[in-house]
Amino acid sequence: MKCVPSILLSLATFLLFSACTSTKLITRKEQKILKNQIADSPIFTKGFTGFQLYDPENKTVLHEQAADKYFTPASNTKIFTYYAASQILGDTLPALKYVIRGDSLIFWGTGDPSLLHPHITDNQKIIDFLNQQTAQLFYCPDNFMEERYGAGWMWDDYPYYFQVEMAALPIYGNFIRVQAPPKSRNFTITPDYFSKQIKGVPTINGQTARFYRQREENIIEYNEKSSGSSSLDRELPFLYSDNLLLQLLQDSIKQNIQLITGIGSPPVESQTIYGGPTDSIMQRMMLISDNFLAEQLILLCASEVFDTLNIRKGIGFIKDSILNDSPDELLWYDGSGLTRYNQFTPRSLVHVLEKIYTEIPSNKWQSVFPSGGQTGTIKNYFGNQPHPYVYAKTGTIRNVRCLSGYVLTKSGKTLIFSFMNNAIPGSSRPWTEEMEKVLGWIHENL
Repeated sequence: MKCVPSILLSLATFLLFSACTSTKLITRKEQKILKNQIADSPIFTKGFTGFQLYDPENKTVLHEQAADKYFTPASNTKIFTYYAASQILGDTLPALKYVIRGDSLIFWGTGDPSLLHPHITDNQKIIDFLNQQTAQLFYCPDNFMEERYGAGWMWDDYPYYFQVEMAALPIYGNFIRVQAPPKSRNFTITPDYFSKQIKGVPTINGQTARFYRQREENIIEYNEKSSGSSSLDRELPFLYSDNLLLQLLQDSIKQNIQLITGIGSPPVESQTIYGGPTDSIMQRMMLISDNFLAEQLILLCASEVFDTLNIRKGIGFIKDSILNDSPDELLWYDGSGLTRYNQFTPRSLVHVLEKIYTEIPSNKWQSVFPSGGQTGTIKNYFGNQPHPYVYAKTGTIRNVRCLSGYVLTKSGKTLIFSFMNNAIPGSSRPWTEEMEKVLGWIHENL
């Protein structure tokens, strides 16, 4: 009987050792290597870097540096937008809300950006629906309670595609597309309505750009001295208005539409027309980092919850409901990351990435996130393996380069990471290359 305690002690020791080894994820030596790669990097030390590496299966932080500090996230903001849209919106986007009153049909926009958008499929639902109507059509913009630009956006970025105006009912993506063969001025303009509003000028405000839009009107100037040696495919945001929307919409459906205001948001009895698949919008938003689609997705979320389109209300609901367990307060002001008002911590990004990992099938999030060496904004990085091992969203504005997502290791793990680099001088390329080195090491060794 005296041997029983020693046997039990041996068994307990064995079980304890087994438990420790089964959950052992990173050695002290590996910790030191990671720390040296980040903290002592000649690149990272030129700016401010926050980092967290997390194992979602064992719910363990493997390594972190300044993970509780706030950074400007740039387009890493779209990770929050993607998760929110996946939770609030269904498989197909609500495209239009309407009521029939007597011989009139009144409709409201929901924020759906797909109407006649040149890069989005299944975008004809609104056109088909309105074409079938025999009632007098009225469009009401009263549910749009937002400015054309987000809080803190740069006022002089108005002529660039990355800052397209928001709207309740966007059309043609709210941009003008100009196309031409090499060395040609035979422009193809979409929508055709703007063909008469393009004019040649000797110089464009002292700029070298071939095309430029005036700030307060939809006059597109092109540089007569520049024909370009390559083909042209340029997208310029237009100055949106309700009257312009109706003009473009009437050109498409060949019916009269009148503007009506003062009746408020869609009533409870309003009906909904559904459009294209939500996933196609979210995929384009994430792969090419489309700011316009990100803002419209937040407006769609607000419309679903409140029947009003307002970024602040939409984000407030998201923070108070599906992201109320974030480890740090989310200082969140737009859907795209264009504003520098946004401030997140690396561990908050890891937190939402863990939600995506556990709640969304891997084949879905892997098709949405840019994949190293293959798709999206990291197509030219992480391509040194036969299969993608990094799925991550970039975040880039001047002096900011972030990268957050998933790294697949050779040992079969999927680890979650967030790299946030702020106050970086000059080009962001060295920071991307340095992150590539660190994540490549993690792929090979953990």
